[in-house]
Amino acid sequence: MNLFSYDSRFTQLLMKLVFSSYLNILWFICSLPIFTIGAATTALYYTSLKIIRNEEGNVTKTFFKAFKENFRQSTVIWLILLAIGLFLAFDFYVLYNLRLNTAMPMAAFWTILLAILIGAIIIYLIVLFMIFPLEASVINTTPNMFKNAFLIGTHYLFAPILVFAVHFAMFYCVVAVFMPLIVFGEGLCAMISCYILNRLLILVTTPAEEKEEE
Repeated sequence: MNLFSYDSRFTQLLMKLVFSSYLNILWFICSLPIFTIGAATTALYYTSLKIIRNEEGNVTKTFFKAFKENFRQSTVIWLILLAIGLFLAFDFYVLYNLRLNTAMPMAAFWTILLAILIGAIIIYLIVLFMIFPLEASVINTTPNMFKNAFLIGTHYLFAPILVFAVHFAMFYCVVAVFMPLIVFGEGLCAMISCYILNRLLILVTTPAEEKEEE
């Protein structure tokens, strides 16, 4: 097969890289008001899932359709996550400094609280990395989105760990290796994460009757 033919793996890979860069631009623009980051992220994952399943159609229309349809719920979810994240970050800063500047035996007490807080932060990250791909795949209430993101993320722990690793690797490469990679940024992270999560999302969103038939 010709390397540059439309159906070749090289061309398909190149197209997905172009799509990820374009989606990164759309995501960044739609995230600028800050409070819209949730809707932009849901639209990004929705479109990325369509692309890796070869169902994308018009990428721009798909992105903004998902952005509009999920705007309200995604914004509520994002604002809740943002508030919790700021609260956890502030608590970590306070407890860490208390731990450093307090003598025993109180230092041991602050260490225990810090360990509990780190556990809460891990749970928070699991939900953070699972909830937007999940919202891009199913329709559910906001409380159930949080519950299911936690249950799926803890049951299939490899998923949020790998998604976190993808985002960390991108952050490291942009900051420490080659800054122009930022042109791919969150778009490429979402695309790779969708490859990781695709089978899992199909598994958890397929009705039991269809699973039995398969």
